[in-house]
Amino acid sequence: MSIRLSTAALAAALVLATAAGCAVTRGQQDVGAYVDDSAITTNVKTRFATNEAVDATAIHVETLNGTVMLSGFAKNATEKDTAGKLAWKVDGVKSVKNEIAVRP
Repeated sequence: MSIRLSTAALAAALVLATAAGCAVTRGQQDVGAYVDDSAITTNVKTRFATNEAVDATAIHVETLNGTVMLSGFAKNATEKDTAGKLAWKVDGVKSVKNEIAVRP
């Protein structure tokens, strides 16, 4: 019985080790990076909500590995630029891709 249990434990360990290696090679985030990105997204959205020059409900924010992607619509170029600048001010942001469209 002990040999059977040891064999099962070894097999489970190998499967877990292999699965963890595959996740890294496919470019997926680990848990810590996901939590950091979620915090960055929340902080950017908070800055938008507290700034009168930006319509937080019209701009979508996504973060992956510290890169913030802004999309949605702005009333003018100033609002678009302000959103980008606010995103850059958040700790942990490595780059900002400002894809906000300005409505005519």
